[in-house]
Amino acid sequence: MRRRLLIQVMAIAALPLFVAPAFSAGEGGGGGSDGGQTQCKKGAVWDKKQKKCVSPKQGMLDDDSIYDAGRALAMDGRYDEAIAVLSLAANKQDPRILNYLGYSHRHSGRITVGLGYYEEALRIDPNYTLVREYLGEAHLQIGDLAGAQEQLREIEKRTGKGSREYGMLSEQIDHFMRS
Repeated sequence: MRRRLLIQVMAIAALPLFVAPAFSAGEGGGGGSDGGQTQCKKGAVWDKKQKKCVSPKQGMLDDDSIYDAGRALAMDGRYDEAIAVLSLAANKQDPRILNYLGYSHRHSGRITVGLGYYEEALRIDPNYTLVREYLGEAHLQIGDLAGAQEQLREIEKRTGKGSREYGMLSEQIDHFMRS
């Protein structure tokens, strides 16, 4: 518990160093009237409630802003930073938060930890097909083709073969089988 508190305090202290670049990239952040393309200067983040760039303070970011920043960091390959930001969410049962915690841990080499986050996200929302896609990719990383194919079937049941998630996982499975 003490270690977790220390990590959260360190993450909050460092928040201006890594949240601002994530929002300025326009990747799911921003939240302004320009379709999410609002750019904040270094050390500031977009506050959806105030609809302006502000200096971050503990407890000031809502979970949607934490999700946006964490997702952007994860997509930029800044996995440990994404984990630190996503861990600040008040709702620890938000499937979106759990999904990107899983994604970030998996890409950091902690595949088993990532699997746990994906499974928890699916327990809460079994229809969250992006989680299923990432879970399928995790199964492939550990050599579990059957597990990946099961997730592909689950995605097909929910969204059909034409969905982005189906196509991405199907492509990963094909690549796995060719290697």
